Amino acid sequence: MRIDRTPLALAALVLAIVPGTAALAQSSDTNPPLGGPVVSGVCLLSREAIFANAKVGKAASARLKQLADQAQSEIDTERKPIDADVQAYRAQAASLSADQRQTREQALSQRMQKVQTDQNQRARQLEATRVKAMGQIAQYAQPVITDTYRSKSCGLLLDRNAVLGGNMGNDLTPLVVQGLDAKISTISFNLEPVPAGGGASGGTQQ
Repeated sequence: MRIDRTPLALAALVLAIVPGTAALAQSSDTNPPLGGPVVSGVCLLSREAIFANAKVGKAASARLKQLADQAQSEIDTERKPIDADVQAYRAQAASLSADQRQTREQALSQRMQKVQTDQNQRARQLEATRVKAMGQIAQYAQPVITDTYRSKSCGLLLDRNAVLGGNMGNDLTPLVVQGLDAKISTISFNLEPVPAGGGASGGTQQ
């Protein structure tokens, strides 16, 4: 009758795309760059790096973790009396009849199941919250990406993370991060309702 915390713990980290970006940086640091000439009109961009490094992305990540910590605290509070009752049952089990043990175990199992259901629901809410926050940031970032793309006379934009090597001189990512930071530094949002419930609270910019 153990409660698995994994889904909720993962949800707390789900907005932070930094690990993938960090892994890419490590691989590029350990291998010498291929270099070569800058390819005219071909530009690069990493959306992951934008979300990880822009102020608004960091603020959203911190807010999502705060919401996840609050949700975990609620689950822990809900589970605590059940854990105490489980310990009490284990201490008394030897002195109970088979019917009494079955009755107690069924009751405890039902209560544990309720906590697990609530935990899974919180995880779904956190994922829905993450998706909405990322969508909001993407909306703010797109005009900045467009303006930067045009200012650099790009004719083709590639995902930087898909490039195996070459001259990275036309990487627009740092410029987009700067432009996004100048446009917005944070968004505010609350935990989304259970998916399929609709009616979410919107974000506000500063």
